[in-house]
Amino acid sequence: MSVPSAYLGIIMIWSTTPLAILWSSQETGFIFGVTSRMLIGAVLALIVAAILDKGMKWNHRAILAYSISGIGIFGGMISVYWSVQFIPTGWVSVLFGLSPVITALMARLWLNGDAITRSRLLGMIMGLVGLITIFGTSFTFNDQAALGVIGMLVSVSIHCASAVWIKRIDANVPAIVMTSGGLLFSAPLFLIAWAMSDATMPGELSARTMGAIGYLALLGSVLGFALYYYVLSKVEATRVALLTLITPICGLALGHMLNGEPLTPEIIGGSLLILSGLATFEFGEQAGRIRARFLRY
Repeated sequence: MSVPSAYLGIIMIWSTTPLAILWSSQETGFIFGVTSRMLIGAVLALIVAAILDKGMKWNHRAILAYSISGIGIFGGMISVYWSVQFIPTGWVSVLFGLSPVITALMARLWLNGDAITRSRLLGMIMGLVGLITIFGTSFTFNDQAALGVIGMLVSVSIHCASAVWIKRIDANVPAIVMTSGGLLFSAPLFLIAWAMSDATMPGELSARTMGAIGYLALLGSVLGFALYYYVLSKVEATRVALLTLITPICGLALGHMLNGEPLTPEIIGGSLLILSGLATFEFGEQAGRIRARFLRY
């Protein structure tokens, strides 16, 4: 599979995942929703790996990468499922749009990544202003929306730290194997979390809830993670995080059209600031060089 095709697949899956997360947990509670998704996903990932004849690797680097992936999946997913109770699903995609900035800072510390130039600093400031705008909107949205924003920032930070750490380990395992290993290592953590909550099976589930859980398990967990780790193995961690420059627009539109979520001027303005900041962060240096070259002529 080509990297551009994998990028497109991730964008489509990540754009629809927040809404599916909400639908999968409204009747069951967020702990059961995320636990059932990950357990089904782990089984499906192992089946797919077996069909593709991709055996699990158990060397030191592979085990370390699986464990880091599992911790990242658990921490990041628990935080997302908890946060989506309090904020519109479109906000999830927008706040995940901050991951290139956080990833770049972590990659700079752990991977000797690109330096923080003036254009990148400007992009960070624009993103921060956009975040503050959305955070301020949360106080007028509902009483607990600010908690949802904080929870999403925790999720993004865990997700980015896991991605950079896996890149640093460089275990050299196929994407589907990394997905299977991460889901296997995260499954006991989700079961423990479920046991520490009510640990009860829900009654009758609607078709929408079951469909959302199945969609998240198959596409969100197995295919989505496999494509993500495939791209992560091919390009720099900061370029992987660039995926979130597109998904916020799709996520906001889907949340508004399919779930009646509001699109106030403040939300639109804050989202545009974050996306503009990300564009400046990633492409500001290139734009400056092109402009300088043009002015010479």
